[in-house]
Amino acid sequence: MKAPTLDELRRYAIARTLFKPTTLPAAIRKLGFVQADPMRAPARAQDLILRLRVNDYKAGDLEQRYTRLQIEEDCFVNYGFVPRDWLPLMHPRIERKPWDAERSRHAQQLLDFVRQNGPTHPKQLLEAFAHHGRMPGYWGGELNVSTQLLDGLHYRGHLRVKRRDSGTRVYEAITHSPADDSPQARQARAEALMDKVVALYAPLPAASLGYLTTLLRYGAPHLQAQTRAVCKSAKDRYAHAQIDGETWYWPMDEKPRSAKYRAPEGVTLLAPFDPVVWDRRRFERLWGWEYRFEAYTPAEKRTMGHYALPLLWGEQIIGWANLRVERGRLESEFGFVDKRPAGAAFKAALQEELDAVARFLALA
Repeated sequence: MKAPTLDELRRYAIARTLFKPTTLPAAIRKLGFVQADPMRAPARAQDLILRLRVNDYKAGDLEQRYTRLQIEEDCFVNYGFVPRDWLPLMHPRIERKPWDAERSRHAQQLLDFVRQNGPTHPKQLLEAFAHHGRMPGYWGGELNVSTQLLDGLHYRGHLRVKRRDSGTRVYEAITHSPADDSPQARQARAEALMDKVVALYAPLPAASLGYLTTLLRYGAPHLQAQTRAVCKSAKDRYAHAQIDGETWYWPMDEKPRSAKYRAPEGVTLLAPFDPVVWDRRRFERLWGWEYRFEAYTPAEKRTMGHYALPLLWGEQIIGWANLRVERGRLESEFGFVDKRPAGAAFKAALQEELDAVARFLALA
């Protein structure tokens, strides 16, 4: 079979992921994993990802409808939302770094409280317990130890997110069924997880497939040996081709050269964690420049801005946008790799996309 060209891979990468907008449940099933991020610039990453794939989607719809959807907040290759039927592939999750005796005792007290009291807001726990110690938080600053214990219990599969109240996770207890721990069953779970990675982020250069395999240590730390084995045998499991000296992988039943893969017309503003642009290695190979996410970069060192959204124009990502809401209006600033496209077509398409973002944000 003739190998696809980079142009065909680019078209395939866009079209297979930016599918025709559908319902929210159908979009989540089709994507599989929706990465989450707490920043609003101008909306959270999960909302920016879903607005392109769900009809009439508004910022916050996922949070509002969460309890009615068959999904869970959990770790996959990062933290986000996964279909509920993925959980048996990752749980019971065995943490590589067990807690010490004191922390285990405090965690058990918190878990017992949630089991006895039902859906629990962290504030209830902080009022009920005197765990006054504090420790560095993952995002910098400090978090109460009890909050980190809740995170740990959630990660280990003892708690689930029942809902969010004003963005804060409300937890309830959960018990996962024991997993078949035979070598064959562990291998089957690892293969299924790797298939989901490839289905979400294909086409993948070999280096990216290896990197994503290491990221599965978040979702399935106890299956690392098995996922590495799947990665090593990727040529037997996934379609692949050598392109410009590099091996690329995609699902066996897909054909990147197919005429059905057509990039959307017009302008599309993508979230930094959108599957189209998430893989920075692939981004540079397909579009020929280095995109940076600089939200955690000191302001004086940023080259693209606080929360630069890649700007897709047809099949090319030609620059980025920083959006913000001021006094109820959407304000925008743009940067371009080369020159800003001239002509009425680009101007009209860009305005149409900005209007779509304003509607998504429910701005007048």
